[in-house]
Amino acid sequence: MGFALWIDGETAWARGTHEYHPMGSAVIGISCMFTSRDFGGRRNAPPRYDPRFTGHFASLGQMNDFLASFRKRSQAVRKKIKRYKSLGAPCF
Repeated sequence: MGFALWIDGETAWARGTHEYHPMGSAVIGISCMFTSRDFGGRRNAPPRYDPRFTGHFASLGQMNDFLASFRKRSQAVRKKIKRYKSLGAPCF
């Protein structure tokens, strides 16, 4: 198995293979998890060299674990930004 992942704002794209046979592509919201039923041949994932490309993963579980940690990091960054915005403009 092998999966390629792209993250674009609030969506995550994946393209998968199973024993060298293409599984197709899947798209989900960033707050969800991929399942094998999400993959189909009718969708086209972004090109391999797209700047939104995040990485290759060996299994769905590994890819979902990465998405979970990505969500936690994104939430922490948003909280910091919100806290600094509430402090107001810096004095020079």
